Amino acid sequence: MSSLIIHGHFYQPPRENPWTGSVEEQPSAAPFHDWNERIHSECYRPNGFASIVDSHTKQERIVNNYRNLSFNFGPTLLSWLEKTHPNTYRRIIEGDRESTVRHIGHGNAIAQAYGHAILPLCNERDLRTQIRWGLADFRYRFAREAEALWLPETACNDKVLHALIEEGLRFVILAPRQASRYRIPTGRGSERDNYSTGDWRNVNENSIDTSIPYRYFHSDGSGRSIAVFFYDGSMSRAIAFDNLLSSSCDLADALMRSASGKAMINVATDGETYGHHFKFGDLCLAHTLEEEAPVRGFQVTNYGEYLDKHTPQFEIEINSGPAGEGTSWSCIHGVDRWIRDCGCHTGGEPEWNQVWRTPLRQAFDFLRDDNATHFESTRGRLFIFPWLARDDSIALVLDPQHSRQQFLLEHAGRRLSENEQWQALVYLELQRMLLLMYTSCGWFFNDISGIETIQILKYAGRAIDLMEQLRSVRDRFLEILAEARSNRPEMGTGADIYEQFVEPLKSSRPQEPMPA
Repeated sequence: MSSLIIHGHFYQPPRENPWTGSVEEQPSAAPFHDWNERIHSECYRPNGFASIVDSHTKQERIVNNYRNLSFNFGPTLLSWLEKTHPNTYRRIIEGDRESTVRHIGHGNAIAQAYGHAILPLCNERDLRTQIRWGLADFRYRFAREAEALWLPETACNDKVLHALIEEGLRFVILAPRQASRYRIPTGRGSERDNYSTGDWRNVNENSIDTSIPYRYFHSDGSGRSIAVFFYDGSMSRAIAFDNLLSSSCDLADALMRSASGKAMINVATDGETYGHHFKFGDLCLAHTLEEEAPVRGFQVTNYGEYLDKHTPQFEIEINSGPAGEGTSWSCIHGVDRWIRDCGCHTGGEPEWNQVWRTPLRQAFDFLRDDNATHFESTRGRLFIFPWLARDDSIALVLDPQHSRQQFLLEHAGRRLSENEQWQALVYLELQRMLLLMYTSCGWFFNDISGIETIQILKYAGRAIDLMEQLRSVRDRFLEILAEARSNRPEMGTGADIYEQFVEPLKSSRPQEPMPA
């Protein structure tokens, strides 16, 4: 009997106007108000309430795919679902709760880095906050500790894996192309010594055995480690792009062929594949996991339960990409798609380029780094430890009822004046904007004038708005952004796009600041 794990990465970029907190109309999502609403209708809700006919009773029954599917949801998407579609939100939480009972305490849900930033490109502080906020969000919603953290775009390098180990994560899911080499333990000495004396064997995405977990060790010699699962690349591509979801029988047969002679098969795709990218994909998934897979002898499980029963036998080293910048599942050049014009893009005209990616990131890095010095200067004045206060401030985002005064008392070590409280909360809200502006979708597509890039420019605009209550940075930001030219001549530069689509939103801001 082979174990079967299907993982769905459910995510949409945050779409709220950062001045008002509301999602504005997006005509391209018509007939729905916005893309969140459209994809909820086509995917998130249907996967919680999939209607199938029982093969034994011939009666219709409702299946919650989240109880069978390994999954992660972006924290900002879950926040939106909680507010706008509580029934779907509850179904997701219930699916995880039921799976913990079925899988000896291991739930189907895993966490995700909070703002869907490309973690290898984050500086050390942002890397840690993205991880810690993702884990805190998971703990708040699922009422348990996360065993793993989904890496946005599976973007990873050694720095990221070290951070995951240090934050106590148990396993991680990567693409097969991210494997570099493995070695076999000798059976002598301690566990770490066993691995360290074995012979290395090089692998690539075609030769790595994805049916077993591996062990990645921290380089500090402590023996700390994390398990690594590499998903089955060919099956995952077939599900995502080759119409394999047209028939649950065909899907189950393909899984059987791929699993032949293997202890486990695991696949990973965007969760939106099931219903949004492929109509009725949610029904195919429900039939497969409820009916077809068990009939063929599969044990439907999740990574946590499988790891309990199958200890990694081989040490792995990952491919950290050119200059150690990182690798990912959606850019064959490593993580260039989020830095420079590497040739990867979606849509657009043949003559278009993505040279704009570099100055866009440079402009954001300027805002982040300029603010870091000023935020650090609050040490001893507004916060005892400013960066610890930032890490802990996710509690204010998750729970609007959380006492701001008590939070500031704990992190200032004294009662702040009313003006000092205002300043402290503005600084924290500013930090949240500086994290959200790195949402990966802003670099993913074909032009800087796309709605995804305009959205992250809104976060930068809100950050500038908050910073200018303390000091002015707008002119230098626009100077850098002017180097990013749109492929649409009528749109001009990134600075023009910012002035046309972002700055007018400032008039919609509330009377008082909206700090986290």
